[in-house]
Amino acid sequence: MISAILLGFLFALLLVFAGKFFKGKFAVLSSLIPLGLFLYFLQFIPEIMEGKVVKESYNWVPSFGVNLGFTLDGLSLLFCLMITGIGFLVFAYTSAYLHHHKYLDRFYGYLSVFMAAMLGLVLSDNVISLFTFWELTSISSFFLIGFNNTQEASRKSALTALGITGLGGMFLLAGVVVLGNITGTFSIAEMLNMSPELIKGNEYYTLAVIMLFGAAFTKSAQFPFHFWLPGAMKAPTPVSTYLHSATMVKAGIYLVMRFTPILGGEEIWNTTLIVVGAVTMLYSAVHSLFRTDLKGVLAYSTISALGILMFLIGMGTTESFTAAAVFIIVHALYKATLFLTTGIIDHQTGTRDVTVLSGLRKVLMPVGIAAIIAAISSAGIPPTVGFLGKELTYEATMHAPIIATVLLVGIVITKMLLLWAGFVAGIKPFQGNLPDSLKDTKMPGPLMWVPPVILAVLSLVFGIMPFIIEGSLIKPVVATLGGESGEIHLALWHGFNTVFILSLVTITIGTILYFVLKPSAKLETAVGKLEFASPKSLMEKFNTGFTYVSSFWTRVFQNGYLRNYVFIIIFFLIGMVGYSMLGNTEFNIDTSELSNVSFYELVVFIIMCIAILFTVFTGSRLSAVVAMGVVGLTICLVFVFYSAPDLAMTQFSIDTLTVILFVLVLYRLPRYLKIQDHKMRIRDGILSLLFGGMIAALALKVLSEPVNTEIGDFYAKNSYIMAHGKNVVNVILVDFRGADTMIEISVLTIAAIGVFGLLKLRLKRTDRVQ
Repeated sequence: MISAILLGFLFALLLVFAGKFFKGKFAVLSSLIPLGLFLYFLQFIPEIMEGKVVKESYNWVPSFGVNLGFTLDGLSLLFCLMITGIGFLVFAYTSAYLHHHKYLDRFYGYLSVFMAAMLGLVLSDNVISLFTFWELTSISSFFLIGFNNTQEASRKSALTALGITGLGGMFLLAGVVVLGNITGTFSIAEMLNMSPELIKGNEYYTLAVIMLFGAAFTKSAQFPFHFWLPGAMKAPTPVSTYLHSATMVKAGIYLVMRFTPILGGEEIWNTTLIVVGAVTMLYSAVHSLFRTDLKGVLAYSTISALGILMFLIGMGTTESFTAAAVFIIVHALYKATLFLTTGIIDHQTGTRDVTVLSGLRKVLMPVGIAAIIAAISSAGIPPTVGFLGKELTYEATMHAPIIATVLLVGIVITKMLLLWAGFVAGIKPFQGNLPDSLKDTKMPGPLMWVPPVILAVLSLVFGIMPFIIEGSLIKPVVATLGGESGEIHLALWHGFNTVFILSLVTITIGTILYFVLKPSAKLETAVGKLEFASPKSLMEKFNTGFTYVSSFWTRVFQNGYLRNYVFIIIFFLIGMVGYSMLGNTEFNIDTSELSNVSFYELVVFIIMCIAILFTVFTGSRLSAVVAMGVVGLTICLVFVFYSAPDLAMTQFSIDTLTVILFVLVLYRLPRYLKIQDHKMRIRDGILSLLFGGMIAALALKVLSEPVNTEIGDFYAKNSYIMAHGKNVVNVILVDFRGADTMIEISVLTIAAIGVFGLLKLRLKRTDRVQ
């Protein structure tokens, strides 16, 4: 399985070096990669149907219990087939849709990385690797959404999507760390084998659930984090098709489904999913009524469908799990079809405005057939698989564990509104008369219209013959979620019952709504004026306020004066260290072991103090530098007196070099000015005394505390034996901690190169004048 994941990354890497040759027919050949992966995962269906689980594991960071573990079960197989199957069609479609784009190779690179990241996400058994791939999907989707980076709207949408999904990544990281602490493992398989009471009875269970919900709700565009998805429609149509029908937006759905057997069943889990899902599906379905852009209609209907999935998973029954598994397939097929047909309409006509589109069946007949089938499936009309998904959803809601009647009313209303959205996106552009402005519309090549036709045909095939997906996909998924898969039997006709009556009511009222309520630009504008209290508006206001506050504090703390920077850093350091030492200032120092102060040591100390005072109070820069050099030399003597010649030599070298550097730059400095007034000098003096007192107190505190000498004894004992060196300090630096020393030297080298670059930077004379 790891080879399947790496293949996408390797293909993207290949494009970095051979991208300029990646045009025309070579672009079409790229679709063979997801096709090959689709066939690769298809071969595992017999094993998965038998209840087997395919596993792979590779050491990554074993000391922290982090391995690259991959698991293929019913749930991950369903998502892998969607990722690679729809990926194959999107790759082929893109070769025609962006045929003349100069950055086509770059687009395929982003698409390949995203596909590989999604595969890694759904196959990961280790939650740390799951988080890693989760973040890769956010980053690669940022590049895909912002692919048309010359357009401000695309850049803004990409940043919004990255911000929201990035926030979800932080939630996920916190959640998996908490979950790892609860269970003592990062392996999902090991968590599944643990006693549920062990996890759910832990005091941090609620925190883990909240963090995972934060990740899932942001990724799958649940209210109030939904607004990033409509904005992401600024991306090219292949991106919208791939990310927003079958892959990225369903990553949150996958996350919730994956952890349902581990964390599900509790009230906080089920109730939260039901409530958030219900609010999302109704809110977004209503909003789809007020859009005139085809992709806008599809975006809000997508959010509504994601809400339905959360809603179904939250019920926690075998019926709801079955309905969710079927609806995942239903939505992927019809929504991908509608996105692809919308892209064709936009590509061939230059517009996505539903108020001006009509009669396109006369010029885009195959596209129209695919779109109409998809619309019928989205409406839940037989014989499409959408009808089966709707019936199962109603059946599961009727037996919901809480407020079944209220929830049933909500899902029925939602389905009516989604019928309207599906008809507007899939039927409206093709019915009626063809306007003169669209009579020159040409039929695209087969690489564009064949993919949506294939998806539409699958909607019919799975509806007429649901046994194809029953045993191979649906039952394994339900078994993975903890449901009773033996109770599942999919059929297009279940008799004339309450569910069928609800379906008839939904189709009838939804169709009437379609003919009565027409998309209107005026209505969309009017509703847009009410967006001031929407989650998106509130987030933008928060960002504006946060930016203002940040700018204010930046002006306060980052005001361009190095003196103030040093003051702030030292002030807070003194405060934090002083607070930590408060109430713990006993110095248990045995003064009897201290040696007497010699006369020459006293003389050196007096010279040091005089030099310090002279440095502080002199008005001459050169005198201050000389006095500072004297301070350094007296410190060297102190090191010599106390048997540290190596340290003295180092100090002497540094001090000499510092004095030389100061002298070299003195002549380039402006005239000496007394910028500080008397009060500032007093303030700085007090701060300096406090800082010196803090350092002295810390030194005394260290001496008064018991010291573990085990490491020091080890170095002293083994320096000569193991490293053949008599100077323990040198041996530590060069041998025992040689890697640290090398890294420190590298850092200094990088800093030196940076300084050299700055010194070499010279403005041209013309630039100086300007």
